[in-house]
This record gives sequence, C-alpha cells and structure tokens, in this order.
Amino acid sequence: SAIFNFQSLLTVILLLICTCAYIRSLAPSLLDKNKSGLLGIFWKCARIGERKSPYVAVCCVVMAFSILFVQ
Repeated sequence: SAIFNFQSLLTVILLLICTCAYIRSLAPSLLDKNKSGLLGIFWKCARIGERKSPYVAVCCVVMAFSILFVQ
C-alpha cells in the first residue's frame, strides 16, 4: 500500500537507503558481491547513502518532522 501513497513511498525509499548504507558499513562484502542484478539495487542504495549522506540525512529529518507534526 506504500506504492499508492507518495509520502509512504518516500519513507520506504529513505529507510531502504539508510538501512543499506548501515549494513554496508558493518559488512561490506555482503553487498559488494552483488553489484548487478536484482540484488544490485541494495548495493546502489548503499552507494547513494554513502555518497549523498548529507542530503539523505536532511531528507530523513524533514520526513520525520512531516510524519510527526504535519499528519
């Protein structure tokens, strides 16, 4: 049901990016061996989380503010 609600979709994407970046910081070999294919999505999310971390952090704060105080 997160597909039909834009805010829920953004929340799921942000959580996926943050989770993949965290897992890669703990166990890099787990995501690095799957750089292509369906599991390559997780590697790409981890790279986005690492390279764009200030932007991802700002988006997480804005999303948290939106969920807590706007809804």
